[in-house]
Amino acid sequence: MVRSTPNYSSLTGGAVGGKIAAMTNLVSGITLAEVASVIGDVARANILSALMDGRALTAGELAWYAGVGAPTTSGHLAKLAEANLVTVEKQGRHRYYRLASAQVAEVLEALMTLSASGPKRHRPTGPKDEAMRTARTCYDHLAGRLGIAVADAMTGRGLIVLGEGAGTVTDEGRGFLQAFGVDPGAGPRSRPVCKTCLDWSERRPHLAGKVGVGLCNRAFELGWIERTRDSRALKITGAGEAGFLEVFGFMLDA
Repeated sequence: MVRSTPNYSSLTGGAVGGKIAAMTNLVSGITLAEVASVIGDVARANILSALMDGRALTAGELAWYAGVGAPTTSGHLAKLAEANLVTVEKQGRHRYYRLASAQVAEVLEALMTLSASGPKRHRPTGPKDEAMRTARTCYDHLAGRLGIAVADAMTGRGLIVLGEGAGTVTDEGRGFLQAFGVDPGAGPRSRPVCKTCLDWSERRPHLAGKVGVGLCNRAFELGWIERTRDSRALKITGAGEAGFLEVFGFMLDA
């Protein structure tokens, strides 16, 4: 008896194909829902927000941000680590937690953008809100009005050309960055040289990638910006006011 070989290519377009597609979508949906459920807890969301400045913090420090006790924080951190949202670094007896990758930070920034466009909450704007909107870190690069001003200054002078989610550094831009003390090629190969990140407060793109990281690090080295306590908001120093005006051509309130 001759057995015919099934035509699998034809099956993918019919009922079986529909089931396979449905199974694939189902797995993707489950995975997405699992990650979303991990983020979708107030305490864990506060922990992730606290880590958005790129620093590594202890469980005790994160407990303060989460607003829960130490044992509860440990449970939250275990779930975040299991979901590959945070990583743990051990130094002696201490354990430090940080975001697992820049990709995690990008997802969180996108969620913040989406949340900011949601229903308005009846909560008065405080000084911390204004400070965050003026200048802050988005994981390891500049954000807020400061980050937007840097991006605008560089695009306006033809140093970078921004496209859909990405940026290209021009020859003049490479010379500018090197003179400023930033190596646009430094960092992991897997990381793009220049890309954009949608700013949740300004709703416009600021600079990320190796260029964004380099500019942020250099501003810290020069003393142009300083971290503020218990926030990822940045303070623009007097030297920073003069420096951003001289090098980039703009001034924001300190």
